[in-house]
Amino acid sequence: MTLPRDSSEFWETVLDTMTEGLMLIEKGGTITFVNRAMERLTGYAREELVGKKCSVLDFDCCPTEPASQKRGPCPLFKYGKVVDRYSSLRRKDGTLLTVLKNAAVIPSDRGDALCAVEIQTDVTKLKQTEDEVRHLRSILEGRYVFEGIVGASPQIKVLIDLIGKAAAWDAPVLIYGESGSGKELVASAIHKLGNKSNGPFIRVNCAALNQSLLESELFGHVKGAFTGADRTTKGRFEAAHTGDIFLDEIGDMPLATQVKLLRVLEKKEVERVGDYRPIPIDVRIITATHRDLRALIAAGLFREDLFYRLNVIPLVIPPLRQRSGDIPLLVNHFIREISERSCKCVAGVAPDAMELLTSYSWPGNVRELINVIEYAFVVCSGGVVTRSHLPDMSLSSHVSPPVNYAVLNMKTERDRLVGALNATNGKKAAAAELLGVSRQTLWSWIKKHGIDVKRLCAVPDTKGRA
Repeated sequence: MTLPRDSSEFWETVLDTMTEGLMLIEKGGTITFVNRAMERLTGYAREELVGKKCSVLDFDCCPTEPASQKRGPCPLFKYGKVVDRYSSLRRKDGTLLTVLKNAAVIPSDRGDALCAVEIQTDVTKLKQTEDEVRHLRSILEGRYVFEGIVGASPQIKVLIDLIGKAAAWDAPVLIYGESGSGKELVASAIHKLGNKSNGPFIRVNCAALNQSLLESELFGHVKGAFTGADRTTKGRFEAAHTGDIFLDEIGDMPLATQVKLLRVLEKKEVERVGDYRPIPIDVRIITATHRDLRALIAAGLFREDLFYRLNVIPLVIPPLRQRSGDIPLLVNHFIREISERSCKCVAGVAPDAMELLTSYSWPGNVRELINVIEYAFVVCSGGVVTRSHLPDMSLSSHVSPPVNYAVLNMKTERDRLVGALNATNGKKAAAAELLGVSRQTLWSWIKKHGIDVKRLCAVPDTKGRA
């Protein structure tokens, strides 16, 4: 059979048999053709739409242009296409209809834009069903969300129980957890549930500032205390008065600052840098670290007396790899949050993608999971996230077990160096991180003290020979 390619009546009949609404738009945004299905969807007769601007249908998903460009070409011709996007159009009677919109620009023989074709599929009932499922899911998942902490695993239930108990006291809290596990979220929950919830919640990252800047941030300074101190400034402890202060990465705090923090804990007062007058404060201290503080104490990098002052109520956040059963809850929670924020409809995650997510070891913990879901939203045009929408992830990702540090009495530089090398089984990068120095400095110390790392960290065999 030979199709009559030049017969407009033939192609019009073909288009009129479609169940999806179709319309052709010229570059200026004027409608030049609609099929019968489009008439049924919109309630307009063909004669009422042809020759009118497409804006008559009031689509809510069309790209917007600055006011100065409103009289220019239809934005579709600039962006090229629209793929699987939920939208609403306004029918002739004023009611809104939910459609799935696909559109593309058709080039002419010369390569410029000839026109654009848009196809609208009525998905009103499907969208209503998805909204109902999403609502029911949010109700169900709400049972597993506590102050932003998502999970139903036994480890999370224990943590949530301890958060509630810790919040009822004003004693210092020390939160242990790997990077990205949600230490600040736990600290925030303690503040919201605690006796000082009406007061401020002040955050300080101890790893982000050097000693002089950190002390000025924490305790404030008076005018002229140091070069550039042109005015008296209140510190974070004063700002946190009657509330809570959260000191993140406390293990990175310099020793000299640790001494001053110990005084704050003992005296309930601060002294601004460059001043001697004490300022009384009423603050509960919440600290957090991803480091082994006992190992830092052994290496001479953290004060033991400060540790016991801060470690009154210890809380341990389990890494994500130890609670893989919470991953589906976290994934659905983040998908719902990002969908609401981005106005992009993603219904969920396909089984093959969820299998990959639950099998991964997540060295970056919940923060890494959030990044993966954000990436999937960028790649996925709508519907569900499949395995192809996820970034390259290795299922065999190795996570080193926690190092079993020996408690040593280290005083000299050589003692601390030897202790750090022993504690990390001779791994120089890990030893440098433990000591808080660069690898170049570590190498110079090893050379300076004439240490044979291989011999020092050799593992004895079963007969006792090194």
